[in-house]
Order: sequence, then structure tokens, then C-alpha cells
Amino acid sequence: MFQSLRARLSGPDHFPGGGPGIRAPAWLRAFVRGDEIWLVVLAAGIGIVAGCLVAAIVVAVRSLHHVLFAVEGYDVSGAAAVDPWRAALVPVAGGVLMAALGWLLGRLPRVSIIDPVEANALHGGRIPIHGSLLLVLQTMLSNGFGASVGMEAGYAQAGAMVASKLGRIFHVRRADLRTLVGCGTAAAIAAAFDAPLTGAFYAFELVVASYSISTLAPVGVAAMTGVGVMRLILPQPSLQVGFAGSLGAADYVLVCLMGVLCALLGIAMMRTVGLVEALFNRSRIPVWARPVAGGCCIGLLALATPAVLSSGHGALHVGFNAYYTAPVLLALIGLKALASAISIGSGFRGGLFFASLFLGAMLGKLVAIGWMLAVGLAIPAVVIGIVGMCAMATAVLGGPLTMAFLALEVTGSLPLTIAVLAAAVVSSLTVRRVFGYSFATWRFHLRGESIRSAADIGWIRELTVGRMMRKDVRTVRADQTLAQFRRNFPLGATQRVIVVDHADRYAGIVFVSDAHRETAETTELADLIRLKSEVLLPNVNVREAMKSFAAAESDVLAVVDGTDRMRVIGLLTEQHALRRYNEELDGRLREGGLL
Repeated sequence: MFQSLRARLSGPDHFPGGGPGIRAPAWLRAFVRGDEIWLVVLAAGIGIVAGCLVAAIVVAVRSLHHVLFAVEGYDVSGAAAVDPWRAALVPVAGGVLMAALGWLLGRLPRVSIIDPVEANALHGGRIPIHGSLLLVLQTMLSNGFGASVGMEAGYAQAGAMVASKLGRIFHVRRADLRTLVGCGTAAAIAAAFDAPLTGAFYAFELVVASYSISTLAPVGVAAMTGVGVMRLILPQPSLQVGFAGSLGAADYVLVCLMGVLCALLGIAMMRTVGLVEALFNRSRIPVWARPVAGGCCIGLLALATPAVLSSGHGALHVGFNAYYTAPVLLALIGLKALASAISIGSGFRGGLFFASLFLGAMLGKLVAIGWMLAVGLAIPAVVIGIVGMCAMATAVLGGPLTMAFLALEVTGSLPLTIAVLAAAVVSSLTVRRVFGYSFATWRFHLRGESIRSAADIGWIRELTVGRMMRKDVRTVRADQTLAQFRRNFPLGATQRVIVVDHADRYAGIVFVSDAHRETAETTELADLIRLKSEVLLPNVNVREAMKSFAAAESDVLAVVDGTDRMRVIGLLTEQHALRRYNEELDGRLREGGLL
């Protein structure tokens, strides 16, 4: 069995660079590559498939909740009550399943899991299928068994996986493949929230990392198609809050305060995730077994309230219409934030988007109570809940326009949408100033990836010193005399010569002009050697190479095969590196239709 699984996981889709197993006919590929209308048609197809996948995932997770927790409705977190033994034991069972899956994966070849943001930032939109299917399965198990994680990661991964595969089948350009990944994500999120504008701008802000006329049509069509398919297959209970009033200038003080408070709560929750992971790392619990411990903790928290279970979508619907006292709101916020941090930190799969919506809404209602007691409140408390919901999600997600459009589609109120946008901007600025990362980019940071957004930097990493260097370099031994060097390398023969020692290890660079200078006071070649320790490695990208040129204060550096062997394999000049960088940049801009 292991051998067959190993063979399947070693296929072309296992690694991000692997090509598709099948390709569309050449004439059809030419249509898609040559006319943006056909790209829009392909985006519509992606929306259809993504909508179907989201509907299937929702039905599967809803069925798990119904069977395991004996509840009706969309989400177990909205249940009035859950049998205590189910609330305590089902998350533990989910942890056992996740642990068994982790143990099995540890004995198989590593499956590469690349989410849409990382795929567009580093891999030109290429997403391996096997890793995506594994992520979707893990997310469904985590959410279905009550772990306090959202399904948005599974939805987005499923849509992006389909888009990436179809894009590679049609062999689209790198920029178009990145756009199609955004289409898949937009369709999935739009279908999940019944909100096409939210899905589209989720893709623009977080996955495509830019907005242009060329991307508007395919992403917009995919989002609308995904919503349409979802409504046909499985109509979802959408959150609708009416507000026909307006907000005065004094109300914006509270709006901005909500932005700051939500940002601080978001930072605290993200820090708590890191703290939980650090505690597990210090423990002796194997990585694959940690979900069991996490499930035990979640089960204990669920005995207090079912709202901590699953994504919190159902609890959000209930919470907006319920009257909670300040102590209850404080308890809900604390328990849900802790449950989410434990779920993510212990190894359950999922996101914090749904949880952040619930936490922000409850924080908004809590602040509304305090504000009403202090200075009076002229607007309904539910309005502050909407502001808090969107500001908190912005702190975690990092998409202010996405949340502004969510508020517009939920309330239909332009004044409230403007207030939400103000709170989202304040929240985003506070997080960037105090913390520096959204949840997704912070996770990349913990893994050592310097990704701040989905902007395409993969081509920069692919433009390495090894690709740019000259291999026809001339070398000379360090023990050669200056007179011999002048005879072998007259002026005009070359600009510089690399010096090696008796073991052919790099020793530095001698400039021919220095050797032929009449005022030279030395007769030893060794006295003219420069850049004795400044070298480049072949796997360094162009950005790091430019930093090395600046640090060495030189426009040329030798390339060696490693810091241990120090064998010279090439030479790179700063001018050539800049020229190659500009050529690649121009090519990417042309692909994206910006030139």
C-alpha cells in the first residue's frame, strides 16, 4: 500500500514545478492564450466547478455536525445546547483522526501543500493537487469534529487548485495563471458567503495582490458564477442586517476606537497561536500526536458553550440577534479566542477568518454596551457589531476593501459601509504598525518566508546567480609574480582576473589596471588582491546579489560552488545583474498587460 501511495505522491503534480499530466489541444490553447474573452470563459468554468466543490464541502461538514453532535442547522456553534459527552469527546476523536493521518503522512514522501497566496507569490500560480486535496480533507475533518477553525482555507484551496490545474492544462502565461488562481479563490469565497463582491475583492487584495482592468472581468465573472451555482445547488442562510440610518461625526470616534481595539485583539490572538505552538514544541508530545491534546482542550472549553466549536458561523448568526450581558460577551470572546489558538497551534487545519468575524461582532456588542453606559449610543448596537466584525477580520485577514464590501452586501447600507471601511483602515494600519503581518503572511514569516503579500516575487527567486553568471573566467595562481602577471595579462586583454591558491580555492580578484599602474609600489601580486572574502553563491537570487555588491562596494564578484570548497565556477558583474533584472521585469509587466 505504501508503495502505491508513494508512486502517486511522486507524480508530476506533487511538486510545484511539475507540469500537467494532460494538455488541451493546441488550437484551443491558442484561443485561450490569444484572446482574453476565452480567459473569461475559462474563469466562468472555474466558477462553476468551485461552486460545486464548496457545496459538496458544506454538505459533508454539515453532515458530520449532524451525526457527531446531533444538531440541526449549518454550524454546531449556533446550537442552543449539545450533549456534554458529545461536546467533550468528539473533538478528541477528531484529534485522534488527525494524529493518525499525521502519523501515516510521516511515513510517506512529503506532500507539498501550497496555498493560493504562496502559489502566486513564489510559484507563478502552480499548485500541486495532492497537497491541496490533503489540506481540504484535513480542514473538513478539523471543522467537522468541532475544532475551532474556519472552512475558508479549504474553500479557497479547492477553488485555487481547480483553477491552477485548468490553467496548466491550457498552458496559459504565468500572469494569466496567477489571475486564474485568483478566480478560483474568488468563486469559492463568494459561494461560501453568498457575496460576489466580497469574493472578488478577497482575490484582488489577498491572492492576486493587484487590481487592473485585465483581471476585473475574469475574477468578477468567476465570483458571480460561483455564487449562482451555489444558490442553485445549496441555498445558504446569509447574514442580513438592516440599517437605514446614518452615522454622525461623533459616531466615527467609536468607529475608529473599534478599529484599534479589534487590531489589538487580532494581534493578541495571533500571538496566542504562536505561544501555543511554542508550548507544544517544548513538550515531549510528537508533532503528529498534538491534535489529540488540542482536542482534549477544545472539548473542555465546549462544556462551557458550544459557540467555541467549529468555525463560529452559526454562533455569529445567533449572536447578532441575541441579547448578551457584558460578562457573557467577555466569556464568549475569551473562550473562542483561546479555542481557535489551541486548534491552530495544536495542528488542526483551518483558518481564523470565520472566528475573527464572530470575535469582532461580540467585541463590537461589548464596546457598544460600555459606550452606551458612558456617553450614550445613538445608533443600534448591532451596527457596532458589524463594524467590529469587519475590523477584526481585517486585522487577521489583511483585506480592508474585502470587508467593506462584505458589510455592503450584508447590510445594503452605504453609510455603514463607509464606517466599516474607516474602521478597517484603522485596524489594518494598527496591525501593520504594531505587528507587521496578517495571519497568513505571519505564518509564512514563522516558516522563514519573507512574503508580505501575493505579489509575484517567485521570478526574482528563480533569477539566480547561477543563471546570470559568466562561466568563462580566467584564473591565476596567487604565488605568481607581478612581472609574470603583466606579461600574461597586458592592458586591454581583460579587466580582472580571479586568483586561486595552490588548492584551487578562491583567493580574491586582481584588476589588470592595478597591476599595470606605473606608480605601483609593490612587486608582489598578492599585495594587489582585492575582495578576498566577498563571494557569491550560485543559488542566491538577484535581490540578494545586489545587496552583496553594495556590501562589498564592488561592481564585480566571483561565484564559488560553496563556502566550504570555495571552487570558482563563474563571475558576475553588477551591471549584468541589473540588466537581466530589468529584462525579466519588463517581461512580467508585458505578460500582465502593464506595458
